[in-house]
Amino acid sequence: MSNAESPVFMSPGDDPEMEAASKKARQTFKFFWRELSWERRRIVPGLELAAVKASLSDPPEVRAANPDGLEMEHMWLMEVDFDGRHVEGTLINTPHSLKTFEEGQRVKITGKQLGDWMYVCMGEVCGGFTIDLMRSRMAAGERKQHDRAWGHDFGDVGIVPLVPERYLSNEPPKKKGFLSRFKKTPQKPHDYAKVAAAEHPMSVNMRESFEQTLQENPTLLQESDDKGFTFLHQLSLAGSLDGVDVCLKHGADAEAPAANGMKPFDLAKCLAWSRVMKRLQPA
Repeated sequence: MSNAESPVFMSPGDDPEMEAASKKARQTFKFFWRELSWERRRIVPGLELAAVKASLSDPPEVRAANPDGLEMEHMWLMEVDFDGRHVEGTLINTPHSLKTFEEGQRVKITGKQLGDWMYVCMGEVCGGFTIDLMRSRMAAGERKQHDRAWGHDFGDVGIVPLVPERYLSNEPPKKKGFLSRFKKTPQKPHDYAKVAAAEHPMSVNMRESFEQTLQENPTLLQESDDKGFTFLHQLSLAGSLDGVDVCLKHGADAEAPAANGMKPFDLAKCLAWSRVMKRLQPA
């Protein structure tokens, strides 16, 4: 994505509202990662977009040689991965002045460098805390232009959904008719505690088939992916209480570390999946 397609928004480094928006994004990143974890198990993709915003800076020696450059740039990463310690993704923006980054580069960041996250599921935008703040500072016409450039409807200013609304209502998605574009339902803020307490629909729906699979192939519990994560590690990091419960009931070792040294409890704890943490604790 070139700078012409992705305009640069300047923001002072001491902007308290922007920092507050980024803090909310870090606190709720768990819901982004949970959705991305289940997306990888879908036969038919459900996400139109999944990205995180990273705060990137050149090393001190490079900044010293580029005194007129920006000290920090906030850019978006796609093809995101997370191992409990680092977020990794592919840079989709062209840096404005940074010298050690380029579009298409794989970038690894720590949690402190995470500035935002968003995904789009069946037309619903979730996340985008800093985007919401920037939209709140725009005139109505500029806001419409901004949304058209993204190609998504970000909804009402001041409302940042964490998950698609149907996840909380347990209702199937409704097809949008022709007249729906002229009739808009007001959005309501999400209750963070309610969202955290709600199991992901795929976790609930796949419990029975997952249990049957492990009954037929118990050795699957010992297999690991290319990151050295077993099913139990993956599901602990994704906050799947049903998945973790099934794994433990079929003999998964809750004390076995992943390749990065983190145990299932550590992976659940890093994203504050409290219900999963409780299930992983010894009786």
